[in-house]
Amino acid sequence: MAEIQPVRAWRYNPELSQRIDDYVSPLFDVVSAKQREALYRNPLNSIHLSVPRPGPDPAGEALRRLTEWEQSGVLLQDALPGIYAYYQYFRLPGSAREYVRKGFMCHIRAYDWAENVVLRHENTLPAAVNDRAELLARTQFQTSATHGLYRDDAHELERYLDEAIEDPLFETEDYQGVRDVLAVIQDAGVIQRFQRLLAERQVILADGHHRYEGSLAYRQARMAANPQHTGAEPWHYHLMYLTNAASDDLRILPTHRLLLELPGGLTDAEFLVRLEPYFVVTPKDDAFDLPEVIAGKPWAFGLYLGGLPYKLRLRPEVHQQLDWDTTPEVKQLDLTVLHYFVLERALGIVGIDAQRQWPGVTYVRNFAEGLQRVDSGEARAVLITNEVTMDEVERVCHSGAVMPPKSTFFYPKTLGGLLFTSIRDDEPVGLL
Repeated sequence: MAEIQPVRAWRYNPELSQRIDDYVSPLFDVVSAKQREALYRNPLNSIHLSVPRPGPDPAGEALRRLTEWEQSGVLLQDALPGIYAYYQYFRLPGSAREYVRKGFMCHIRAYDWAENVVLRHENTLPAAVNDRAELLARTQFQTSATHGLYRDDAHELERYLDEAIEDPLFETEDYQGVRDVLAVIQDAGVIQRFQRLLAERQVILADGHHRYEGSLAYRQARMAANPQHTGAEPWHYHLMYLTNAASDDLRILPTHRLLLELPGGLTDAEFLVRLEPYFVVTPKDDAFDLPEVIAGKPWAFGLYLGGLPYKLRLRPEVHQQLDWDTTPEVKQLDLTVLHYFVLERALGIVGIDAQRQWPGVTYVRNFAEGLQRVDSGEARAVLITNEVTMDEVERVCHSGAVMPPKSTFFYPKTLGGLLFTSIRDDEPVGLL
């Protein structure tokens, strides 16, 4: 199963690490244009490596800056290989509990999907994969870890992570209000225990499908160029943050569907009429009650349309009409039901590919923001969803299928810039 290796991480030098919050950045797929511009103003921020400013040769500019940072000592490489404990402490609205997502960063072999070791739950966009592959090919530097999940119901590794986090390298509070803490494990015996456990596990890719596929594309190109490769070259590996799927602190938040338009000039009343063959449509008094009204109920959604809230509940007998060519596990998902019976049947946007490309739908994670955008006239309606469960993610992945787009939002997002890793040809792999 999964082969992992410790890394000799590149990190900001000790002086800069004292102000690490000045140099970390959000991941490339969540950082907004406004955030990017603010981060670009700091010439040493990690965004210059992970999301170089657009121009004639962004990847070349990232390489130039990386070379300068290495030569001037902005970045220094740790002397010993290690596995890096990474804890994120956070709270959720409406809850007094402090969660802590416990994980660790290391290299994992960049397995092709067909090898059935790293499993995906969503499809990717080729243009975004090519962008990540080009950046990796030019810099040979991993600038941000993707997020993977392994399952260990015995929580065997947590005690080593807990011990390491007591002596952190640094900590920061990030743009999400999350406290991020980084530590390192360099004991060879402990590292081997991590390796043995992961060697018996599959890994589900939670976040970072485009970056992972960028590593796959680069690895495939290198193998094609060097048929005599041994399999131990550093470019076979990918930087990943691994967390335990059995942890109660692993949180997946819902992603709501915002309808910017209704196709064909549909009125609000006509949209409701089109929904009625498939859903029991129940008017509600207060839009802010919708998440609670649908909580825990399968195939139930909130709808905010024309300033009025409704509860939608799929008529159970119509579920058998769902004829997409996918697995039973995917057909059971709330979001599959929403995409099929609302977007395809009621609105006439036929098929996931057409829905992915349709400009009339976008995604919003903040419930109140969805209501506000309808009230402001920016959108016609918002469909409120329940969160996907970890059990559903695992069942879909093991069925070999993928979910509808934007099904999962693992919270919180990891940070870029805490550490970097090299996959250059002269980089040693494993324990020294």
